Amino acid sequence: MRVYLPATIAMLRDLERDGEFRARSGTGFALTPALREAYVSGSDEELEYAALLDAARASLRLIAAEEKGEPRRAVVSVDVDDATLRPDLDAAVVRLAGPVPLSQIAAIHVDAAEAADAVAAASAVIDAADLGDEDAEFTLGDAEDHELAWYAPQELPFLLELL
Repeated sequence: MRVYLPATIAMLRDLERDGEFRARSGTGFALTPALREAYVSGSDEELEYAALLDAARASLRLIAAEEKGEPRRAVVSVDVDDATLRPDLDAAVVRLAGPVPLSQIAAIHVDAAEAADAVAAASAVIDAADLGDEDAEFTLGDAEDHELAWYAPQELPFLLELL
């Protein structure tokens, strides 16, 4: 199963150092049966993209929790067999039992530098957006208008060096 794990740049640095990725609370997002039911239509590719976007939004929460975090959303795509479905939390939520070795990472998605201001603003209002604040939702939309860049796992050292 392809699972999208929210991350921060600091977590990517830990991945490079340790050779494994530790998802916060083991939480990830995937194309689950509950996600498929939540949409009237959509191809697997479109629904997987929706799960990726959920992970990118969760990345904003992680950025907000870091004291001196770099304002770039990050998502780590992994292929695992042992994800536990968590429809009680949300349609796309899954839980992983433990860390994911680098060998199971399919891709890394990170915001480009030009998204930093929008991501910083969005991470500051993510809780308000969750509570229905329309201005906060608008700010969140500004960050989500930026597409995440795709990197192969072996490009991680070069990506981090360029940040």
